[in-house]
Order: sequence, then structure tokens, then C-alpha cells
Amino acid sequence: MADRLRDLLDLVLASLDDRADGVELARRAAFSRDHLDRLLAAATGETPIALRRRLLLERAAWQLRGGAAVADVAGPAGYGSAAAFTRAFGRAYGRTPTAFVRVGAPVDLPAPNGIHFHPPAGLLLPRGRDASPAARRAPAPVGDLTERLLRHHLERSRDLLALAAALRPADRERPLRPGLVVMDLEGPEPSAGLMAERLVGTLEVWTAALAGEEEPAREGPLLSRFDAVAPAFAAHARRIRDDGAWDDAFVDALCEPPQAFTYGGVLAHVLTYGAVRREALAAVLAELGAPVPDTADPILWEQGLRR
Repeated sequence: MADRLRDLLDLVLASLDDRADGVELARRAAFSRDHLDRLLAAATGETPIALRRRLLLERAAWQLRGGAAVADVAGPAGYGSAAAFTRAFGRAYGRTPTAFVRVGAPVDLPAPNGIHFHPPAGLLLPRGRDASPAARRAPAPVGDLTERLLRHHLERSRDLLALAAALRPADRERPLRPGLVVMDLEGPEPSAGLMAERLVGTLEVWTAALAGEEEPAREGPLLSRFDAVAPAFAAHARRIRDDGAWDDAFVDALCEPPQAFTYGGVLAHVLTYGAVRREALAAVLAELGAPVPDTADPILWEQGLRR
């Protein structure tokens, strides 16, 4: 969704708890009333006031379902009395507030744009054929939870590995975290260089285990090794997701003695400990003066994809 349209929708959302009319909304948007109406109507199929009125009713419906009384929701919904609210609610939902709560009817009212109140105080902006034209122009969705975790971890890891590679060798091997142990079996990793090596090496070991192959020789630049193994690991993860094979087990003959693991357990292990090591590396890189990107939080990472 275009940033300006999102700003206008946020303006409507922010007005839910005051008595803003169309003129006031236009003033806050720094537009004329007619221009604001045309902009939102073209993008959403509703004028600002119609959109605001519907969102207020949807919020009131959600509050009623949570046990609020009609008298308590009428005023915040923009009505001067419980009777006026009940009439408007009946026109919109086709039943009285009491009947609405009793039958458990949907909170969302019909809308030309897919924009709805999202409790407790937000907006739902879905994609798809029912979304507004602007919403349909938004960047492609990132995907399900597996895809988000995979992409975030692999993309942030590569960014950090590139920063580690750019360090002076003496800084890369400086022991800034003496005694730090991410995995008991692997021992301390006090420097950025060792953290980076294990970030890549762990991915290589488990990708080989998932593929039933010999562990590759750990040779060459870390970034080249990462660029070779990351797509293979991601492909295995997506196959496991698509096949629903989370609980399928395999025997890793590379362990001594051989051990059985589930695919889901392996992916959870790699991403969990990878995130711990990755952010330890990020902290050391920042201490060394590297320009570490602010993408540790998957939310911030995803927002960056949409800019």
C-alpha cells in the first residue's frame, strides 16, 4: 500500500476516539474536504466518514461481544444515545445488539476494500481480490512462518558475514567475548571470526545431515561457503514444510554413535541456535565499529522489504 494512503488510513484510525467530521479529517490531512473524499473513495471505495463510521460500528460490535453494554459503546461509536446506536447497529448488522451477541454473528461488515477494524485498536489490511487497489499493489507477501524465519535468518546472517569479512584480521580474531558458549558441544567462541565460522559450519553440517551426504570440507571464504549452503538448507526446509514432514525422522550416521532426529527438530535447532549465535556476532561487530543493520527483529526486517 502506498505510504500516503496508509497515512490517510492511520489518520482515520486515530480519529475513532474523537468527534472528527469530514472537514476536520481533511484539515488534519492538509487537503480540502473534496480532495480527501476523492482520494480515499478512489483507493478504498468509501469516503473517510463512511469508512470511519463502519470501523466504529465494527469496534462496537467487538466490544459488545466482549461483554460491554450498549450504553457504554454508543457514545464512543459516535451516537448520542443508546437508542440511536441500536437503530444504526440494526441497519448495519440486520439485528439488534442483543441478538448479534446471542447468535455470534461476524463482527466485520460488508466492505468494498477488505479494510476492517482489528482489535483492540488497529486496522486489518488484507491482500487479495477483496483488498483495495492500493493494497493489491503492495509488495508480495513474505510467506508463512517457515518462510519468514528462514529468510530472516539467512538474509541477516549473510549481512553479518559480509561485515565480518570486511574487518581487519586482527579485529576479526580479537577475543571480545571470552568464555561465551553458544552450544556446549562446541566450546567457547570469543571472537567475531569464530562466531562467523560456526554460523556457517553449523549450517553445512545440518544441511549435509538432511541430505544424507558427507559433510563438506570447510575450505574457502566464509561468504562463498555460505552462498553455497544457504540455498540448499532453505530448499530442504521448504520441502519439509510442503510435505508436512515435521515429525518424520532420519538417522544421522555422521554422529558417533548414529542418532535419530526429526526434520522439524533439526530445523528448530538450527534456527534457534543460529539466531543466538547470529546476534552475538552482531553485538561483537557493532563493538568493533561495523555498521550492523537494524534487522535483528523480524518485524523491522520485513518492514525493510516493503520500502
